[in-house]
Amino acid sequence: MDTEKILILGVTAGGKGKLAFELAKKIDAEIVSIDSMKVYRRMDIGTAKPSKERQQQVKYHLVDVVDPSESFSVDKFISLTNEAIELIQSKGRPIVAVGGTAMYIKALLYGLFAGPGSDDAIREKLKEQIRVEGSGPLHKRLSSVDPVAAERIHTNDQRRIIRALEVFELTGRGISSFQTQFDAPGPGGGWKTIGLRREKDDASGRINARVKGMIEAGLVDEVKALLAEPQPLSDQARSAIGYAEIIEYINGVLTLDEAIEQIKINTRKFAKGQRTWFKTFKQVQWLDIKEDDNVENMLENIK
Repeated sequence: MDTEKILILGVTAGGKGKLAFELAKKIDAEIVSIDSMKVYRRMDIGTAKPSKERQQQVKYHLVDVVDPSESFSVDKFISLTNEAIELIQSKGRPIVAVGGTAMYIKALLYGLFAGPGSDDAIREKLKEQIRVEGSGPLHKRLSSVDPVAAERIHTNDQRRIIRALEVFELTGRGISSFQTQFDAPGPGGGWKTIGLRREKDDASGRINARVKGMIEAGLVDEVKALLAEPQPLSDQARSAIGYAEIIEYINGVLTLDEAIEQIKINTRKFAKGQRTWFKTFKQVQWLDIKEDDNVENMLENIK
């Protein structure tokens, strides 16, 4: 049975999670999370995961599906999303998808692209360079050969930096040039896509407030607990904004105040990258959200 499918997208800390929750309650929908970090169990505070109370009121999919020691790919996301959509549709209920992981959203809406192959020798060489020098110099190199990709990829995201440079060495082209070639329809099609847009100062203020709230909620203790687990964090989990900086604090590289400030800076950079991605999306109904808008106003605008 075909059911209504609504996608809410926007930059981090823009209010889309709360809006999706209230909309899902209003129309008796289930939520599909489109977030590359909310998939990780026990990474709750730093990913702004929906609270247990919310998860008891509304059914969420693609939250807490892998351990932090595991990697997670866009292919895995598409597979699990297809399963979730089929399950929700079998119940005849509407679907509200929500998130800000632009690559996943693009795959959902437009399908996956057939990217270049891989080369183990190139990959191992790049891994060794990161082991010796850290990810900073390689990210700087990526900025010179593919600035679009560098803007989207966090400095600590070793896996994606390596892949982007591998593609460049294989083809002489930036990976971003291949990522414009999405043309197959995403899972099921038929999404009504709503984008939330805020003034940059408002968005930055919300980011700063969220980071402050995460620290007060116990982010440092959450990271310490993750580091104490028997299985080490995957590179993907370790590079997540909020976690990477607190790890540097725990390792004595940064003071806590420096780590908090770096989280704010990196989150703002991430939001800028999201805006760049979202500009390429077609058929998005953009809602300009004012600083004093409440969720009831947003719901009325959506309707």
